[in-house]
Amino acid sequence: MSDEILIIYGTETGNAEDLADDIGNMASKYGLVGKVMDMEDVSAEDLASSKRLIVSVSTWGEGEQPDNAQGLYDEVEESEGGSMEGVNYAVLALGDTAFELFCESGKEWDKILEEKGGTRVNKRID
Repeated sequence: MSDEILIIYGTETGNAEDLADDIGNMASKYGLVGKVMDMEDVSAEDLASSKRLIVSVSTWGEGEQPDNAQGLYDEVEESEGGSMEGVNYAVLALGDTAFELFCESGKEWDKILEEKGGTRVNKRID
């Protein structure tokens, strides 16, 4: 089994990217190689072939995915059931409590990865 962990981020302001970079840098403390990628540069197939995945994503506007995350989210949503089997994942959801749909993007990622057969290894962090 590879010691790589894929860390993807969806962001409008850069906060989720900063956290993804921090996680990537910390991965070596746990014997892992962190591979940090913008969601625009990742396909659903990339996710499906990853054994370890961390999603760092902010919520934009009224519960929307960030622009760089929407395409990948749609691709995963349209993928076949079971397409994420074997993927162990965790979600870090960023948001503003002033909005009704607090951390909605992260909640959507958590739900779709589970629905597609992924295994949640840590409770979502909002």
